[in-house]
Amino acid sequence: MLNFKRLHLLYVLIFALTVVGCKDKDVDPAVAAIDSTTTADYPNINSWLYDVMDDAYFWYKNLPAESSLDKTVDPRDYFEKLVYQRATVDRFSAVTDDIDALQDEFDGISKVFGISYSLSYIDNGKSNIAAFLNYVVKGSPAEAAGLKRGDILMKVNGSQLTSSNYTSLLSNNETATFTLGEISGTAIVASNQTVTVTKALVSEDPVLFSTVISKPAYGKTIGYLVYTQFVPGTDADESKYDNELRQVFADFKSKGVNELVLDLRFNPGGYISSAETLASLIGKGVSNSKIFYKEQWNDKYTAYWQKMQGADALNYKFQNEANNIGSALSRVFVLTSNGTASASELVINGLKPYMSVIRIGEHTAGKNLFGRLIGDDQKRWKWGVYLMLGQTANANGESDYGTVNGMKPDYEVEDSTVPYLPFGDENETLLHKALDIMGIPIPQGQRLTSKKTVDTFRKMLHDDLQTKESRMIRGGNLRAIPQ
Repeated sequence: MLNFKRLHLLYVLIFALTVVGCKDKDVDPAVAAIDSTTTADYPNINSWLYDVMDDAYFWYKNLPAESSLDKTVDPRDYFEKLVYQRATVDRFSAVTDDIDALQDEFDGISKVFGISYSLSYIDNGKSNIAAFLNYVVKGSPAEAAGLKRGDILMKVNGSQLTSSNYTSLLSNNETATFTLGEISGTAIVASNQTVTVTKALVSEDPVLFSTVISKPAYGKTIGYLVYTQFVPGTDADESKYDNELRQVFADFKSKGVNELVLDLRFNPGGYISSAETLASLIGKGVSNSKIFYKEQWNDKYTAYWQKMQGADALNYKFQNEANNIGSALSRVFVLTSNGTASASELVINGLKPYMSVIRIGEHTAGKNLFGRLIGDDQKRWKWGVYLMLGQTANANGESDYGTVNGMKPDYEVEDSTVPYLPFGDENETLLHKALDIMGIPIPQGQRLTSKKTVDTFRKMLHDDLQTKESRMIRGGNLRAIPQ
């Protein structure tokens, strides 16, 4: 009998070629790390992997016969033989040989510079690229060095970023000297300014930015929040970040906010408890008697939960939040990208039965699945598996976004105009579109004069916090069902 913990929802960062939502290969299942096991351990590790998946995997009925598999191969290769329709269905299950390191990444703790960036071409030949900073993590080495949203990184340690070297230059250096770029006419060129940054252990505060935009002439008081991951707090204060969210909404409520722009462009997901908190602060007419979302497990676990906890066992409710602003809202605007995933999509889908959710930007990652990071109970090795256990739906039973196309935006806007403007600037591409839909024009004299549209190198967002893979994990106590 296996022992599990009933999960929290999480979409994680694992830096390589994966992304805040959309990657070269929708998922790279192997999470590189250091482990003391040898090839002699592979048969036992692979047997353990099979047992775990045969018990709890959402698609356990589709596993190949255990006798048909070679258990002596690397567990990464063995695992791929078990994953159900990797390219189109289970794009998210993954195996790791350092479960502790991966758990830290789930919790937003990584040794990093602290930058999130998009990569775009800067020449007509489409060889040279630059990293355009989406945001800089609060309290990170990058922030201490003076880097900020809108900065352009052209070179690393004197080498120009290209389509072939960017991975090694941006991920393999503990200390890096970045040469900044600037717009000169219609070109993006290297400047004389350099910034040197050394990686450090960082716990990312997901409540990145908030403000209230007052437009009394239009009867609008607009709350704007940039939220980068769903993590409730730290080891020292488990509710630290959720309480920051509550304080933001207390401010919105006290100032009479009647329109809300929720910026989830850079949010790959996070713990489901934080998704419940955020949705409960926004939803119109919601309470702990209203369904936020439903879960569907494999047939064994569905029967188990309902037997243990009743027919309502897999229905999860909103929370009662004193600073909920839903009574003042008829709609919420959500800014999205290909990296908006998992818990972010859960919030969007969960709010739809209760209010109008207007999506602006690009299609989301398409993750309606939840899973769990599972380690060996006997602590024989550090290998672990992030396993898809089921899928979610909203109160109306809707769960139609679990494809590579994700959720289609109501207003498709590509965020490709550089330099990126500060958060809250009314000219900033996606925020401006939200204001435009509200009927609010750009103030005179505030139009951007020096700008350029760039060709995206890859439809993905990057960061050095580890690349964020869709991880939606449920929490609590779960015991395996006797076979």
